[in-house]
Amino acid sequence: MSQVWQQWQALAASLPHKALGLAAWLLAMAVVFGLLERRFPVRRQRFLRENMAQDVGYYFLGGLLPPFLTVAATAALAWFVSGLVPASFYAWVASLPFAVRVGAMVLLGDVAFYWAHRWSHENEWLWRLHAVHHSPTELDWLVNTRAHPLDLVFARAVSAMPIVVLGVRQGNDGLDAAVAVYLTLTTLWAFFVHTNLKWRLGWLEQLIVTPAFHHWHHANMAGTLNKNYASLFPWIDRVFGTYHLPAQQFPLSYGADRELPETLGKQLVSPFRRRLG
Repeated sequence: MSQVWQQWQALAASLPHKALGLAAWLLAMAVVFGLLERRFPVRRQRFLRENMAQDVGYYFLGGLLPPFLTVAATAALAWFVSGLVPASFYAWVASLPFAVRVGAMVLLGDVAFYWAHRWSHENEWLWRLHAVHHSPTELDWLVNTRAHPLDLVFARAVSAMPIVVLGVRQGNDGLDAAVAVYLTLTTLWAFFVHTNLKWRLGWLEQLIVTPAFHHWHHANMAGTLNKNYASLFPWIDRVFGTYHLPAQQFPLSYGADRELPETLGKQLVSPFRRRLG
């Protein structure tokens, strides 16, 4: 618990600096993705669209609040696992080549994210949280930020489970730096796959998640629901039978199966009100 408290203190102290960093990233992405979406759109949409201010609010909320809860959840998991996994196993993992541990971290993290994401669609309570992300009826880069903080915590905690359980991050040979690079790149990629871009990437679409792949995840059309859960590797959806990527088309409509309240504050409490109501 003391370690969690120390991490919370460090997170709290870094909030002003992190908020400035988030603002800088937001501006940079608005310029880059905004220009690309204007030049190569799937469909013409206004840049200053409806509910954009809400998405900016979600952007800062999701960047500042969930780390506090994720730290606690991950620490609790690590404490529980420490009594079940022998120290010799962690020593063996730490002895593996650096590239093997990085590869295992990326692969296991995406498989775990796949199931966290899938459960968020198949479990009614989790879907109440995740529906916030699927509520937009138009897709662009900023839709990536529209997510309930508890939904983010759940996905991140589950994604971290195999890494904690298998001790992939054991060792002091630069893996923390690799994790930081990995998190930065995957975060940027998550914005990219939500973009309103008509680009198709040919054979690369079989290896890595692209905008077309993720657009079909947000589709609200018969026969296309609950598809394409992976964040990086689309072949994971092939393995588990949830892959859907037509050769040319993009979805005709997007959205969730329920309407959300108009204000951000009411949207944050709406999953619990539905449960009680």
